[in-house]
Amino acid sequence: MRLFPSPIGKGVGGGEGGSCRGFSIRNYSLKEALQLSDDEFISVGFHPWHLTDIKEDEWTVLEYLSTKNHVIMIGEAGLDKLCDTDFGLQLTVFTRQAEIAQKVNKPLLIHCVKAWQEIMEIKDKLQLTIPCIIHGFRGKPELAKSLLQHGFYLSFGERYNTESLKITPLEQLCTETDESKISIQSIYRQIAEDKGIDVQKLCQQANHIIVPLFLQKSAATYIDIHCH
Repeated sequence: MRLFPSPIGKGVGGGEGGSCRGFSIRNYSLKEALQLSDDEFISVGFHPWHLTDIKEDEWTVLEYLSTKNHVIMIGEAGLDKLCDTDFGLQLTVFTRQAEIAQKVNKPLLIHCVKAWQEIMEIKDKLQLTIPCIIHGFRGKPELAKSLLQHGFYLSFGERYNTESLKITPLEQLCTETDESKISIQSIYRQIAEDKGIDVQKLCQQANHIIVPLFLQKSAATYIDIHCH
């Protein structure tokens, strides 16, 4: 399998980023994903903000898409106690998406707001062995430590808690732009500075679960695991 190069800004293949190449994974709805060709690598799932009573044929579509090589991750899936969606429905939908991700052995991209205990309990209950990535993590170090001990990966974007970043091992660290207007290269530079390492090392060791699984990697690589 190969991850197609994505034009994510100055520095890819030279210039600002030296020898680092760049790749991105875009997030799409089911309807959008069905209309795409397979030359763009994506994530797809049911976001907790936008849930209604999901029909069985929609689950069939998600299961179908989850088997496609260009679908890298399932998500954003998750739990959010501040949104209007019924929390019981969120739990049901998140659990089923986690089961699908486990079945196809692909990472689960997680949106979580004030439901950390439930997320950890579901991971334990389902005995998930797939990478579970907390998208856009901004929590405090105490929460970061708990999640890391539970085997979660933490994805950092433009804004984050610096102390949480510092305690996150590179092998459990991911990077993303989400809806930020700044480039993934700028985020790499910011993270590298805060961790006291050079960008090349970050390119080589971050996004550990994406690079080995989906790239035949011959050079250091910028990875944007979640963009719109």
